[in-house]
Amino acid sequence: MLKNTIGLWVRIGVSALWVLLVVAVFWSGHHIGYESGLNATGNVPGADTSVVTDAQFAPFWQVWHILDDKYVAASSTSSQTKIYGAMQGLAASYGDPYTVFFPPQENSNFETQIQGDFEGVGMEIDIKDGNLTVVAPLKGSPAEKAGVHAGDIITKIDATSTTNMTSDDAAAIIRGPKGSVVKLTIVRSGEAQPLIIPVTRDVINIPTVTTNQIGTGPSSIFTIQLMTFTANSPALFQGALRQFVESGSHKLILDLRGDPGGYLEAAWDIASWFLPVGDVVVTEDYGGKQPSQVFKSKGYNIFNSNLQMVILVDGGTASAAEILSGALSQHGVATLVGTKTFGKGSVQELIPITSNTSLKVTVARWLTPNGTNLSHDGLDPDIVVPVTDADIASGTDVQLKKAEAILNAKP
Repeated sequence: MLKNTIGLWVRIGVSALWVLLVVAVFWSGHHIGYESGLNATGNVPGADTSVVTDAQFAPFWQVWHILDDKYVAASSTSSQTKIYGAMQGLAASYGDPYTVFFPPQENSNFETQIQGDFEGVGMEIDIKDGNLTVVAPLKGSPAEKAGVHAGDIITKIDATSTTNMTSDDAAAIIRGPKGSVVKLTIVRSGEAQPLIIPVTRDVINIPTVTTNQIGTGPSSIFTIQLMTFTANSPALFQGALRQFVESGSHKLILDLRGDPGGYLEAAWDIASWFLPVGDVVVTEDYGGKQPSQVFKSKGYNIFNSNLQMVILVDGGTASAAEILSGALSQHGVATLVGTKTFGKGSVQELIPITSNTSLKVTVARWLTPNGTNLSHDGLDPDIVVPVTDADIASGTDVQLKKAEAILNAKP
């Protein structure tokens, strides 16, 4: 997500720049901070170090010296490496998979991602319930073609276990040059044994918007499928809305299934086409650290009460896609149909610590207009329509058919 703020930070969301391995790792709502973490004396400005006593810190140095004296290894570990390890442990102690310290190599990998390395497998990953989980493969991506599904749990990347691995670390391993192969060991609901899926990396082309019309005239149904929330999504979506208006239909299906999100600003702008000025789209809650930031509709609001709208969602609907779904559903504009969404609604800030290290820390949570915490709860559809293996095998899109039936039942 890109926030047009000059100076201290810029928002990048993965669901910011679609690093798509590109395994993007939810940049959605990251911030990049340009303030220094330390002052000239090496102390953190404003930090209350009095809360840590010498007695509390003594065991740390005891462990340090014991390791120096007794650990047997082929090569020694530098003091700097040990300090980086301690900083990684400090960040991990908060129990938040999105709060991570990046030593030099990991920091370099992360910078490569946000600059847009578009050779990879084309899927979003995240940590969910302690497991490295596929949020959604991109439509037409190597991951989708190889048979990776939303909700798959990745237990190994090649021969490397993903236990205690962050999504950023996993992204660095999965990412690679076009033509190379990565083997993913997958645990999938309904499968008795783990699956080993080889995926050939490729250049990732990011699809954004597709449209379709079922029938003609006022009784027809117009569909817009939005695959990602990129910087140009609002303009592309506006073009799709123009097609919808010109079609003469007043029945709209917005398909956000498998949409892992992206720029907050894109969701905010798109929601504004359907909501009057001032309606809350999403709130960033900073947990009392600073005032909440409320994003309200810009009030484009071109539709009247004749609009009939269904939004399709599933376990791959995440981040900015959940923001848009929650706003339009909770303001009574659209009916949600499908299955429970992924549940990704936190904001990270990336703060440089030294010239070659950084700290990514969760600073806020996204709340829907009625206060739903997207990270904790996700969104439950108004009408639940599960998809069975038989539906997949037959190629029957039962969720789309349900949406059509809902709209066809109305004049």
